[in-house]
Amino acid sequence: MFAGFHVNAASGGAVNLKCEHLVSPIGVDEKHPRLSWQINDSRQGALQSAYTVLLSTDSVQLASGKNLAWNSGKVKSSAILIAYHGSALQPFTRYYWKVRTWDKNGALQNDSKITFFETGMMGINNWTGSWISDGGSINTLKAPYFRKTFNAIKKVHSARAYIAVGGLYELYINGEKIGNHRLDPMYTRFDRRNLYVTYDVTKQLQDGKNAIGVILGNGWYNHQSLAVWNFDRAPWRQRPTFCLDLKITYEDGTTQTIFTDESWKTHSGPIVFNSIYTGEHYDSRQEIPGWNTVNFDDSKWLETSYRAAPSKNIVSQVMVPIRNVEEIVTKSIMKFSDTNYVVDFGRNFSGVSRLKLRGDSGTVVRIAHGERLYKDAVKKGHVDLSNIDVYYRPKDNTDPYQTDIVTLNGKGTVDFMPRFNYKGFQYVEVHSNKPIQLQKEDVTAYFMHSDVEPAGRLSSSNPLIDKLWAATNASYLSNLFGYPTDCPQREKNGWTGDGHFAVETGLFNFDGISVYEKWLGDHRDEQQPNGVLPDIIPTGGWGYGTANGTDWTSTIAIIPWNLYLFYGDSKPLADNYNNIKAYVNYVNKISPTGLTTFGRGDWVPVKSSSSLEYTSSIYFYVDATILSKAAALLGNIKDQQYYSQLAARIRKAINDKYFDKTSCTYGSGVQTELSMALQWNVVPDEYRTKLAENLAKRVAKDRMHIDVGVLGAKAILNALSANGQAETAYKLASQDTYPSWGWWIVNGATTLYENWDINASRDISLNHMMFGEIGGWFFKGLGGINVDEKHPGFKNILLKPNFVAGLNYFTVSHNGPYGNIISSWKREGKNVVYDVTVPANSSADITFPDADNSKVNLNGATINSKLPYHVVAGVYRFNVQY
Repeated sequence: MFAGFHVNAASGGAVNLKCEHLVSPIGVDEKHPRLSWQINDSRQGALQSAYTVLLSTDSVQLASGKNLAWNSGKVKSSAILIAYHGSALQPFTRYYWKVRTWDKNGALQNDSKITFFETGMMGINNWTGSWISDGGSINTLKAPYFRKTFNAIKKVHSARAYIAVGGLYELYINGEKIGNHRLDPMYTRFDRRNLYVTYDVTKQLQDGKNAIGVILGNGWYNHQSLAVWNFDRAPWRQRPTFCLDLKITYEDGTTQTIFTDESWKTHSGPIVFNSIYTGEHYDSRQEIPGWNTVNFDDSKWLETSYRAAPSKNIVSQVMVPIRNVEEIVTKSIMKFSDTNYVVDFGRNFSGVSRLKLRGDSGTVVRIAHGERLYKDAVKKGHVDLSNIDVYYRPKDNTDPYQTDIVTLNGKGTVDFMPRFNYKGFQYVEVHSNKPIQLQKEDVTAYFMHSDVEPAGRLSSSNPLIDKLWAATNASYLSNLFGYPTDCPQREKNGWTGDGHFAVETGLFNFDGISVYEKWLGDHRDEQQPNGVLPDIIPTGGWGYGTANGTDWTSTIAIIPWNLYLFYGDSKPLADNYNNIKAYVNYVNKISPTGLTTFGRGDWVPVKSSSSLEYTSSIYFYVDATILSKAAALLGNIKDQQYYSQLAARIRKAINDKYFDKTSCTYGSGVQTELSMALQWNVVPDEYRTKLAENLAKRVAKDRMHIDVGVLGAKAILNALSANGQAETAYKLASQDTYPSWGWWIVNGATTLYENWDINASRDISLNHMMFGEIGGWFFKGLGGINVDEKHPGFKNILLKPNFVAGLNYFTVSHNGPYGNIISSWKREGKNVVYDVTVPANSSADITFPDADNSKVNLNGATINSKLPYHVVAGVYRFNVQY
């Protein structure tokens, strides 16, 4: 074990209570919210034998057990995830709840601490405000500012602000920015679904006169920059607009609502241009001091105008927000002249830079962000954007790529950080038209992303493995902005393939269910009536072409299935069941033989190509299989029978055409084709071991290097390590010469790249997630932490570690629904010490590698290690002797 891991030391009942997988969320619209908890009991075999959930609108009454809004009764079950099933929840109401549990012996445990969740609008009819804007057009460049003053007529007890926006916003009350979110609300298909955000603003209100201020940004709603994705032609495109209700409850119980209408005032300000895709332009000479405070004179401000709501589906944004999560200090600064500086932050990431600028009034400072520096003699050391501006199609030079432009006011320091933009970068180049002095401490940056809670830890004796894990996580987070993206600079698109290739990596390392559930909502919004999905989601219309097939858009099945496996939560499958079914039915309709060419294929391979029909058909099989399992889980026996038969027919068609039983190979025998048959259980069971051996031989033939694209990168390490070839898998994962993941690291990468070839002429983003499965494989293939489909959510853990040569120690942990799982092994001479922690209320089946040539002791006694060894919750140390 290593620092940061600990086991609960006492028996204490339920802890870590969550609603909708979040801690004390406000603005919940769900009629039957999910409630979950963990058990704090470090005793061997700790188990919850029963539970009761108690809920009230009054915390005092809840503590006393009186006048409860819901009492689940004593339920004999070890379940730690349930849905609320009391009387109808009321909007704008705080509900307090706690959990009472009984241990494995039937003894009553301590009640949990009281926590709460708070409902929101719970329906579009509960809005009071109207949608308003400033009267500008889609071509108006300046960001609109809005303000409203009002009187708090009595002593305030509580206040909530509910704000829905087409575009992006920042909200202020009495001069104070509300919340620490960035880029709210999350990007959706705006003409089909809009998100509103809820804030507790009780502390920001003051007795008497108050002022509300709102700034609107374009975001994806009014995409003015031009690129190949045609977001400028999105059907929802309009000037940003918003609707706000501020609900005040006074201490005497009376209420008041301040809302958006034509009484609000509007004006432009210093944000003279903003684009989520390119940058933000700021003229500090146009700043309006005090614009969001009560005593500001707004007599010269204009009236607002009413607007139609972007959609009739306005729902709460109950998910992890985007934040400035980490401040990154400047590593070095190079001064080329007093008008030109280049800053190096020492690592690649997504986010924004923040500069403190001083200079004469009218000085224009251009701040360009990139991943690379030029290496040629003429431009050496300057920022090179040529690898990331390839899909940008500017109409002129007024909107430079990944570049902020700041005009100084000559009145002192201008502290600039863009509000409505983010970028992917390591370097910042500053150009000014007049001399400025820029010091290292004047420039900082923020790693910005959806602020998901870390769930995984890793430590090993191989520094390359640790760096690879860190780089994988850095790329994953760099591409998490309310939906998973492909890259944070060149596109910012929700490519479906990238999303499902990396889902296990994401879920092993981060608590990301709220982000994925939101993205699945985007899938439902984008799905055509015939079942077809675009391969970027959300989209303004691009991506419904001929290649948006199963290898990419299988997200609709693979994502909810993985959420079920990792969280034991069937709701994502239930929510998307009809969508999965429509999708599978469409592919079945166009693929009567069971084989399909609907797909993109093994994107960006090293050198070998794989059959498109083969790879696309495998994902068709995966989707049909998931659908049949979901049908069984949800009690739809007729569908279960139909789609399991369909899956069997697809599998047979694949094997009939592509499997050579004599040589035990698939297709042309390249790594992707062999590994996908193993990864996705296409190969008949009796050939599995031999096929894995042949895959290992193929890797050896390829000089112990990978020769795969994105589909093979998802499959190959798992295919090897899960089928007796873990040594080969580790050699691939730890390889540090071209082509390999490690080749990037030894060449200075701090994130994952888009191409195995660092010097390729295209597909050369330096922060991409599509090859990111390796980050999840570390947990499965080396640490051996695997989900048990029969007992999902790690209720039972399948531990299958591989004590590979080349590692002296290896430790991973995953904080799952039941608590922290630890799998840690180290060598002591020829033997291995294997430490395991199984959280309370769960169990594990341990499969030891090379059991025929080893003896395993536990507490001084030899155990039968030739079969999976079952353990209950607790801490264990096994000695494996060879």
